[in-house]
Amino acid sequence: MVTSDQRRRQLAREKFERQQQRRAEARRKGRQRAMVIGAAVAVVIAALVGLIVGGVFDSGKKDEAADPAASPSAEPTPKQSPAPAMAIDQKAKYTFALKTSAGDIKIDMDAAKTPETVNSFKALADKGFFDNTKCHRLTTSGIYVLQCGDPEGTGMGGPGYTIADENLDALGKPNEQGQVTYPAGTVAMANTGRPHTGGSQFFLVYKDSPLAPSYTPFGKIDAAGLKALEEVAKAGTAEGGQDGAPKTPVAIQKGTVTQN
Repeated sequence: MVTSDQRRRQLAREKFERQQQRRAEARRKGRQRAMVIGAAVAVVIAALVGLIVGGVFDSGKKDEAADPAASPSAEPTPKQSPAPAMAIDQKAKYTFALKTSAGDIKIDMDAAKTPETVNSFKALADKGFFDNTKCHRLTTSGIYVLQCGDPEGTGMGGPGYTIADENLDALGKPNEQGQVTYPAGTVAMANTGRPHTGGSQFFLVYKDSPLAPSYTPFGKIDAAGLKALEEVAKAGTAEGGQDGAPKTPVAIQKGTVTQN
């Protein structure tokens, strides 16, 4: 027979065991919650890192993705080396001649107005930088340009250095929208949307285009070259949109700069 004292000890032991089980269960659930929370935190951190790497939080980037035809943009070129030393006659005129698959395009450049730009293009052309490259972007609404000068043909490439903006007041006083007209036949520098970030990418204007006066105008296209551009523009983009690769491919076979 179990005595009352033994029964009390048995009940106390069972109560103790139940408490231990509850404590063990609580610890197990606590570890599970910690694991879930830790995983969630890891996912959030990974997402934030991805956003930062992808440039979502890069305050230096323009919101151009919403309106890709808003400007002749070029991706930033990491500044790996200084721009070429000045080696041109800054009082002279030069011709930037492009032999392309769509026809020859000659561009008159005035070194007195844009010495840094002309000097850079002369140095690049002398190295064959523009040879066997393609014009990667055509816009057919809002602004009307063909963009070239990227050795990668993607809008991401450049010469490895940047040059200063020049001649930005040449096209007159901005209107109420902060824009000026880049006339048909104008050649100007593309940039990243920030000052002094031009590299090798440039755009050829085939129809008057309203833009902020932020793009160095440095050349004028000859009549034959402008006609060739207009023919490329008539065909539109490869995918039929307002901004994209031209349907008629434009490959620069040779680019040279000579003093007049």
